[in-house]
Amino acid sequence: MNQNLAFADYAVFIIYFIVVSVYGYTVYSKRKQDEQDAKAYFLAEGNLTWWAIGASLIASNISAEQFIGMSGEGFFLGIAVAAYEWLAAVALIIVAVWFIPVYLKNKIYTMPQFLKTRYNESTALIMAVFWLFLYVFVNLTSILYLGAVAINGLAGGEYLHLIMVGLAVFALFISLGGMKVVAYTDVIQVAVLIIGGLVTSYIALTTVGQYFGVGENAIAGFKVLMREAPEHFKMIIPKPTATSSQLEIDKYLTFPGLMSYVAGIWIINLNYWGCNQYITQRALGADLQTARTGILFAGILKLLMPLIVMLPGIAAYVLYQNGHLPQLVGGKDGAYSAVLTFLPTGLKGLSVAALTAAIVASLAGKVNSISTIYTLDIHKKYIQKDAGEKQQVNIGRIAVFAAMLLAVLFTWNDILGIGGVGGFTYIQKYTGFISPGVFAMFFLGMFWKRTTGAAAIVGVILGFVLSVLFNEYAPAIFGNETLLYTAYPNGKGAYEIPFHICMGLSFFFTMLVMILMSFAGPKVNPKAFETEPGMFKVKPQTTVLIVITLLIIVALYVKFW
Repeated sequence: MNQNLAFADYAVFIIYFIVVSVYGYTVYSKRKQDEQDAKAYFLAEGNLTWWAIGASLIASNISAEQFIGMSGEGFFLGIAVAAYEWLAAVALIIVAVWFIPVYLKNKIYTMPQFLKTRYNESTALIMAVFWLFLYVFVNLTSILYLGAVAINGLAGGEYLHLIMVGLAVFALFISLGGMKVVAYTDVIQVAVLIIGGLVTSYIALTTVGQYFGVGENAIAGFKVLMREAPEHFKMIIPKPTATSSQLEIDKYLTFPGLMSYVAGIWIINLNYWGCNQYITQRALGADLQTARTGILFAGILKLLMPLIVMLPGIAAYVLYQNGHLPQLVGGKDGAYSAVLTFLPTGLKGLSVAALTAAIVASLAGKVNSISTIYTLDIHKKYIQKDAGEKQQVNIGRIAVFAAMLLAVLFTWNDILGIGGVGGFTYIQKYTGFISPGVFAMFFLGMFWKRTTGAAAIVGVILGFVLSVLFNEYAPAIFGNETLLYTAYPNGKGAYEIPFHICMGLSFFFTMLVMILMSFAGPKVNPKAFETEPGMFKVKPQTTVLIVITLLIIVALYVKFW
């Protein structure tokens, strides 16, 4: 088992770097005449194809938190974590059919603009600031940290900060060219991450087959995984009982069985894919059919993701349990890097390139959206109202640099403690503090004309407050005398409620308060969006894509229920 990168690995990685850089510069050169057009820079308005939209959505989504974090959850939970990916495909269908028509009809380019148009300036400003802090201090920092830790482990363990800076600089190089450069380089990034990810999964399965005497056969290796770790192939985590072990309790706290499907996982996915600037931004510059096809293409690609990002974690678990893996560096989040050590020379470089592609694509997409929100929704409105097209582009580039610099500084010594909780869970839990309020505000704003601006402001603040209450204080208040859903001991003498359930409770009470407040207003809010006949109608080819996706998901759940 070779744990260091050889010359051939570095050569493969350098080729990947050159190809992406040259292609990005070529795209940038072709659009240079539009460089002073702010909307062309931020949105690549009207120029993205459906395949570029779909690939860019996946590239922005699949990053270190998936490769490293979700593989770690595969090691810990098993296939249950695939629900995030497979139900994301359903969420993308909902977004394509019902959300995107609302955005495009009302010419929405940023999420704060949606809030201003539908509600008021105050709501838009509050959420613009919320999103900027979330994207910089949760998303960028976690991606940088997890990605640098993973690559550093393969490079010898002595280059963490150098790799961190390198990833940030590479992402800056791409993102400074604007949305079109980000989106089209994402096509290469997705190809690299899918090919590299599939190679890693294949080698992981054949390695399992070798160690268990069934030969270098991926299918035989998969059967070994199912035989050696049957509990890792259950979609529903059983609810603990009085005799459950601490491990069983911890698993349920992370993914609370059927209760996850009541609200939590849907809030996570619909808020992420439907109310998220760096996701929806890819589709906002296209026509409706192109945007829909691109989003549905992304949904089909999401079905492949567990094979790439979760299966290596289960393989690592079986190898680790049987003494074929050394102690994991960084706990469960070290599972993916451990599997990479089994790859032969050259293929290891391809897998590192795939991991880097995922990291850099997500960093570039997120800082582009940070600069879009800051420039169009804060700087242009409140700081420099007379900023021209050229000035807006320059301000956006400064914002890109500032956001990345802040992320590097806060990640330098893991100030936020990302490494202590597991990367994937860290992101899901802490974005979940604002997801219930944000999703309630968007959902009611789109589909209930009576929703008022005052209700929206109260909703987003209340959603955050309730999330803090249910996550941090409710277990201490209720204790073990009155169990609130699943308030079981977590091993440290405290009590905890699964964060999926916390999100569901926060969302329910936030919706209730917003609805009651809106009943005090007019029956139709003057700022409510208008709908028109046929607005949500889909074409036959779109229906075929939707049906195929849903049938695949149903088949997967039937197989692994």
